[in-house]
Amino acid sequence: MDRKTRKLALAAGVLYLVTFVASIPTLGLKAPLVNHPEWILGHGSDTGVILACLMDFVCALAGVGTAIALFPVVRRLRPTAAIGFLASRTIEGVILVVGAISLLSIVTLRGSGGDTASMMTASRSLLAAHHWAFLFGPGTMPAINALFLATVMYRFRLAPRFIPLMGIVGAPLLLTSGLVTMFGGWSQSSSTALVFALPIAAWEFSIGVYMTVKGFKTSTDAVDVPFASPALAA
Repeated sequence: MDRKTRKLALAAGVLYLVTFVASIPTLGLKAPLVNHPEWILGHGSDTGVILACLMDFVCALAGVGTAIALFPVVRRLRPTAAIGFLASRTIEGVILVVGAISLLSIVTLRGSGGDTASMMTASRSLLAAHHWAFLFGPGTMPAINALFLATVMYRFRLAPRFIPLMGIVGAPLLLTSGLVTMFGGWSQSSSTALVFALPIAAWEFSIGVYMTVKGFKTSTDAVDVPFASPALAA
């Protein structure tokens, strides 16, 4: 593996880990608002919610960064998958930021002094927007990401095969859980939804650690590279 490819793997691996570090604490920081629409009527510190939204923004940037870092490597092997991975990561980041902006809007309205009924209506509406953003963003897009990246990692043995296999198996599970949640089968925060999301979480954490520590298992120069169009290969 040449130094440039190793640096790209290291950057992608570190950014994958940043998404974990940035996303895990946000659930607890948002809870006082997400689980209590009447939060908009109260007093006290907004710091936790603002910090959680800032971490969502960092998570979105790091997620897009993983696709940018891996784009030159994946493009050489599967140009369509490289474009798909970059597009899906970008969509996930945009949805995540939309959800964060919904919560920040409640923070802004909290001090506006409006009447109780209109404040509660606004709070519930913005929380509903955040709920759907969370379902379509972190609750669904990692499955799409895995379908693009894990299949390339598995096909070209860029990591021990059990790692991308977790992503390949986890993608349909997460998509199924998202659909069931969408139609009211279970809550996104239920233990069942958590079980369905575990393989994707394990895949993303494992590939982050592996690329950070090892890089790629197989040199991308040694694999059988399929034909790529001049436009995509440029």
